[in-house]
Amino acid sequence: MSTAVTSGSWPSVTADASTFSGLGTDHVRWGNVADDAKSGYVFSGGSVPVKLDGTEFTLGTFTHRNFPVPALPQPQFDVDLSVKVVFEDGTESAFSFRFHHNETPNDGPAPEDLVDLPSFVSPEEVTVDGRKYKVVISGFKQNGQIVRQFVSAEGGANSADVVALFAPAGEPDVVLTDVRFRGTAKNQADEYVEIMNRGSEPADISGWQLGADDAGQDFVFPAGTVIQPGQRIRVYTNEVHPEWGGHSYGINRPIWNNKGDNALLQNTAGKTVSEFPYGDKVKVAAP
Repeated sequence: MSTAVTSGSWPSVTADASTFSGLGTDHVRWGNVADDAKSGYVFSGGSVPVKLDGTEFTLGTFTHRNFPVPALPQPQFDVDLSVKVVFEDGTESAFSFRFHHNETPNDGPAPEDLVDLPSFVSPEEVTVDGRKYKVVISGFKQNGQIVRQFVSAEGGANSADVVALFAPAGEPDVVLTDVRFRGTAKNQADEYVEIMNRGSEPADISGWQLGADDAGQDFVFPAGTVIQPGQRIRVYTNEVHPEWGGHSYGINRPIWNNKGDNALLQNTAGKTVSEFPYGDKVKVAAP
């Protein structure tokens, strides 16, 4: 475990920079109105504990000040973010990300503005103990969920933590991260297993198998299943959720034992890539 201090600034935009203010600071603004009524982005860093084993941490807090402004000449544009990370040993590194902004019409059927990241992986690397790492953004922690798109309601300042991790450069890293083994829907159709790519490269898991210790609980991922860096997908028992990859066993009965079981993820060679014991299968470390 190490402690790092993060800070950020917004150095540039892909729109006409003359219509923006605050470039080069932690608060960039836009809109042909008074400064205190402009829309804009704020990035707030802080002191955070970090690990290099794929553990997620809060890179900083992203706030979108979303106020009604006159129509922009270019309603969609990119805003670049530079984040400086200073480790407790004095090591400094700067990482850059691009935020894609969609300034939607305020009086339309969906007035919320949308913020996406075209890439969730920093192009820059940092070398620690001879190994190169990149920063991968998992997403925005909004309403208790880590999501890949920030939905910003009109008329206020909307914030979310930017959740990130340090990933070895040039490698995927696929792991099981959660098993929801007690569903609430009929026949526990909303049970799911969550899988994440903690690496800095996409992971093609076509033909990989998800299962448990018991026979008959195997799900094979279809051709073309790719998990992007920092992305989470889920395999539901009998529901389809496109926002989580759209995978489902399609079985009209519960799959995951409520007392305990061991979820296994195996590659096409039959090698166990990751396992997730839960319930009475969790091993308790000796005191």
